[in-house]
This record gives sequence, structure tokens and C-alpha cells, in this order.
Amino acid sequence: MTSMSWTIPGADSAFDWSDFALNLAASAGAALAVMLVTFAVALVRGLHRVVDIAWGCGFAAVAVVSGTLSATAGAGDDARRLLVTSLTVAWGLRLAAHIAWRGRGHGEDPRYDRMLAKAPGSRDAYAFRMVYLLQGALVWLVSLPVQAAAYLPAPLGPLAVLGVLLWATGLFFESVGDWQLARFKADPANRGRVMDRGLWSWTRHPNYFGDFCVWWGLFLLAAADWRVGLTVLVSPLVMSFLLTRGSGKRLLEEHMASRPGYARYAARVSGFFPRPPRSPVRRQ
Repeated sequence: MTSMSWTIPGADSAFDWSDFALNLAASAGAALAVMLVTFAVALVRGLHRVVDIAWGCGFAAVAVVSGTLSATAGAGDDARRLLVTSLTVAWGLRLAAHIAWRGRGHGEDPRYDRMLAKAPGSRDAYAFRMVYLLQGALVWLVSLPVQAAAYLPAPLGPLAVLGVLLWATGLFFESVGDWQLARFKADPANRGRVMDRGLWSWTRHPNYFGDFCVWWGLFLLAAADWRVGLTVLVSPLVMSFLLTRGSGKRLLEEHMASRPGYARYAARVSGFFPRPPRSPVRRQ
């Protein structure tokens, strides 16, 4: 069988679609393995909220598998492979650690309680189908740029530098935003109040905006050749939809809408992309 490949201008070798296709299967297996282990832990603990920790771990596992397989096959550029693997693992493990720390000592997430209350039949079986398998599939889909970048033979260039800067911006917004919110919630004087300080005064969702930047930055690492970039463009588009219209911003704002002061906060602060807050409207 003839190997399918295309030559990338400026690269020493070709992007090999056959090797990449094998990686797609292996990465799907890695994502599924993470979800299966997490589901087993959830059954033991009686808490399905642990699947949120698996989200970041799944991406880290896919990145490690892709980096290892591409290196074994002698495909891709060494520096690009190391860079995209390191950035993805750092992001994924930080997110997993933060979610684990945030959820310590808590019971089931109310979102899962509401969803599983409607389960036809076994709650656990329904959770496996509708949460674990779905999240595993999304990890595989969203991680396509990470997988492709590991096999891209083009040397690092200006687009990669821009991608790293965008990734770093995203990690800053995520990590600093999470830290600021944790400090705010730790103060009993802030109980029932809306967080409107620091990065939260520039965007109502610094962590979701950070995710947005991270995944568009990782996409740029796979876009040195427009054909590879076009192949994996669906990934940052899907992540952007999830963050803004899917399970991210939209659901959180529906939950926060009834909180006292949130309407005034939303009127002053950007819903997603950071900008200076508007001055509060003064009543005549």
C-alpha cells in the first residue's frame, strides 16, 4: 500500500497521513482509557464530578501518546513535537489539579444531580453514555491540532511564536482568574457577592477566555501548512462554541442570573473578550 503524504514547503520531509491516521486511533484509545479509569473511580466514590478532573488529564494523555508515537515513527519536527506536547500537558495538568483542589470535600456537582435525576434506568449507565463517552469524544476532537502538530515536519517559525504567545495569554487568564476567584470565595465577607475584581472586572469569564486563547494558540502550532490547518480547524471552532454557546458561558450565566447584583455586573463587564469595565449607570 502506498503511503499517503503531502510535502510541506520549507520542511525536510512530508506530512504522512497514514501515520497520522494511526495516531488518531491511538489517541481515541488514550482518551477512552482515561474516561474508563475515571468512571471506575466515580463508581467507587459515588461521585460523577470527578469526570471534570479527567478533562485536562485526557488532553495530557493524548499529547503524550501523539508525541511518543510520532517520535517512534520518525515523523514530524522534534522541536515542534516537544513544544506542543509540553504546552498541552502543562495546561491539562494545571486544569486537572485546580478542579481537584476546588472540589475537595464537596458532594456531587448539582449539574450532574439535575441531569442524572432524569436518567431512564441506571444513573451510572446513563452517566457513562452521556458524560464520560461524550467527554472522551470531545477530548479526541478538540485535540486534533495537538495530534497533527506532532506529525508536522515544518520547522518552528513566526506562526509558532504567535501560537505560544496566545497560549501563554490564555494560561495567564485561566490561572490568575482561578486564583483571584478562589481568594475572593475564601473571604467570608464576600459570601453571596459577585466577584467583580481583578481580571473579573475586565471579563465575566477569564477562565473561559483563557481556554479560548489556549486552543487557538495550539491550533497555530498545527497551521504552518494551510492544508494541515484546514484539516484540524474544526477543533478550535468546536471549543469556541462550547465555551461561548455550549456548556461554558451560557450555562454559568443562566445559573448566576438570579444572584443579587449580577445584572448590574453584567451590564458593566464584557461577556467574554476583555475590555475596561463600563462606568456604572447613575440613576437620576
